Amino acid sequence: MTTLLTSHADCLNHEIAPGHPESPDRLKAVEKMLSGTRFNDLVREDAPMGTVEQVLHAHPEDYVKQIADVRPTEGIVHLDADTVMSPGSWDATMRAVGAITHVVEKVVDRQFDNAFVATRPPGHHAEAHRAMGFCIFNNAAIGALHARNILGLDRVAVVDFDVHHGNGTQDIFWNEADMFYGSTHQMPLYPGTGAYTETGVGNIFNAPLSPGADGADFREAMNEVILPALDAFRPDLIIISAGFDAHTRDPLANINLQEEDFVWITNKLLDSADRHAGGRLVSILEGGYDLKALASSTGEHVSALMSA
Repeated sequence: MTTLLTSHADCLNHEIAPGHPESPDRLKAVEKMLSGTRFNDLVREDAPMGTVEQVLHAHPEDYVKQIADVRPTEGIVHLDADTVMSPGSWDATMRAVGAITHVVEKVVDRQFDNAFVATRPPGHHAEAHRAMGFCIFNNAAIGALHARNILGLDRVAVVDFDVHHGNGTQDIFWNEADMFYGSTHQMPLYPGTGAYTETGVGNIFNAPLSPGADGADFREAMNEVILPALDAFRPDLIIISAGFDAHTRDPLANINLQEEDFVWITNKLLDSADRHAGGRLVSILEGGYDLKALASSTGEHVSALMSA
């Protein structure tokens, strides 16, 4: 397998208050892990700058203009209690947009078998009209809709194993029957969405996990809810919202996954991509706030992508 890794130094310039969990150190930890010799076969490309036209796949023009207009030249501006913009945030956010659309194009065109996007800020909490939960634009949704609207795919799936529910992706896909969203996540927990009963137009599949759940519970939820629904959907492309904050070390939640659980679900999704999508799969970094767990989990995830 040939795996593409895409990132950009601009993503380190999205500055937040000292002590905030979504810090540039997260990306530095991931980059340090992926610089090891076992990742020598990764093909590495800088992310291009995304365009407003790409963002408009998932967000209306007035929202995009609002974000562009509030970007500061100094200090920080709060978009909500948890989500801020600093002078470097616009470029960081647009590099993430450019990264996901770039790798989707490369994988759909079969230049690479799969890809991993190491960018920040994350995206899965960003709703069509609202920034929240550290997220400004919804990268995974933008990539999925770019694949449909521009590249002509019929069905695109986003599978999200971040410990927090991706309310933003669910919101954007809610009435889109040719877009699939499947999520495991802790409940109750921020943002409070993600019940089994939230189903969109039959394209949304949530499998909430109770606090204290472990790898066996996670695998059961995937095997009983998400993976069968994904097989029935038969996607032309799978995008993973790869949050690693369900790791037992993570400080923001209470799920007890280990690195081997992330390897297991990565392999399951690669298998699904082989069955339905000609192997086409793209993964993008979402959460993960214990630096050691984030680095090791990302390393195992990317190793699985490379070894499929």
